[in-house]
Amino acid sequence: MNQPIVITADTFDKEVVRSEVPVLADFWAAWCVPCRMIAPIVEELAGEYAGTLKVVKIDVDANPELASRYEIWSIPTLGLFRGGELVQRFVGYLPKATLQQKLQTALG
Repeated sequence: MNQPIVITADTFDKEVVRSEVPVLADFWAAWCVPCRMIAPIVEELAGEYAGTLKVVKIDVDANPELASRYEIWSIPTLGLFRGGELVQRFVGYLPKATLQQKLQTALG
């Protein structure tokens, strides 16, 4: 099963901005309970969307510059990047079915 890729500020441009496929970025922190609740869903999505969507995880405590750059004020925030641009964000815990529906709409 495909696992989300752990991203740092050093690997962000390579893995997200220059990605050939859309990227779902999970902005999270270890102390965040809703982040831990959504983590298994994010992992499942990584497997289900393999090849059409890259899934990455960004620890906002370890990478505050990325959180600031994309104005991530609440976590978890899932950001959908297309062509290197943040095109949609989903804030807070969402059930898997809701997230899948929103992704399907966003991905077309």
